[in-house]
Amino acid sequence: MTYGWAILIIAVVIGVLFQMGVFNSMQYAPKAQPGSCYVYRPKGPGTTQFMNLEGVCNGKIPQYVATSGSNTGSIVMSSIQTRPLNGVTLVFYWINTTKSSLPASIFYLDFSSGYSIDAYLPQNYNGGPGSIAVYTQNPSGTNIGQSALPSFTSWQQIAVTYNTSSNLLSLYRNGVYFKSFAPSNTLSLVGPVYFYISLQYSWISIANVQIYNTSLSANDIQALYQEGIGGAPIDLQHLVGWWPLNGNANDYSGNGNNGQINNVNFISNWWSGYTPP
Repeated sequence: MTYGWAILIIAVVIGVLFQMGVFNSMQYAPKAQPGSCYVYRPKGPGTTQFMNLEGVCNGKIPQYVATSGSNTGSIVMSSIQTRPLNGVTLVFYWINTTKSSLPASIFYLDFSSGYSIDAYLPQNYNGGPGSIAVYTQNPSGTNIGQSALPSFTSWQQIAVTYNTSSNLLSLYRNGVYFKSFAPSNTLSLVGPVYFYISLQYSWISIANVQIYNTSLSANDIQALYQEGIGGAPIDLQHLVGWWPLNGNANDYSGNGNNGQINNVNFISNWWSGYTPP
């Protein structure tokens, strides 16, 4: 009996340590300090001449990720100058640690033309709670197209691309093409852009958000995924904004689109559920 209780106690302790992430190799992986990698634009924000990545940009995971501090967490980047564009790409790492039955917004990408590309956690849509639904709206606020990725509870890379030539909005998960849908009419993508990250619940975390003013190719999306959660942007010529969310909401694209933080925490013990590519 004495040995039995000892074995039970040891098993319980090991289980607790697993829950705390003690045995997760990511705990001991090299961590990137906030601002350790950035895009340098010697000609100033919005320019593309002679720009380059500076600092230690790959091979590390972020020290922090963003999560909600309450049910009203948000990061707002308004009036982002996008320059003329024929497409758009949004890439981010996201985790839903609990399959809540409550719907929740993730982001709004709204163009000055009145069209928008938005995403949210639906209460019941193609996989139920925990899935991501992406939809488009016209200037009158009418939903003109929608699709969804299935539910999951581990860190995932999500990419959303839209090409005005084909009028196709495509969804990718972990670097792999998932599906496309066509809005009922072509979106007019003109700047500036209003971008809003929503962190409505404490079980939502997000990291490494990137926006491009072009529709990245499937190969580009795959290459970004292979860099991992701490990876740098891949197409500097078309990069509009880059928010690693590694301890702050600063824009490291060199375009100065820093985010305004409202009830957002940056946590260091985040790596549970993350598997490197």
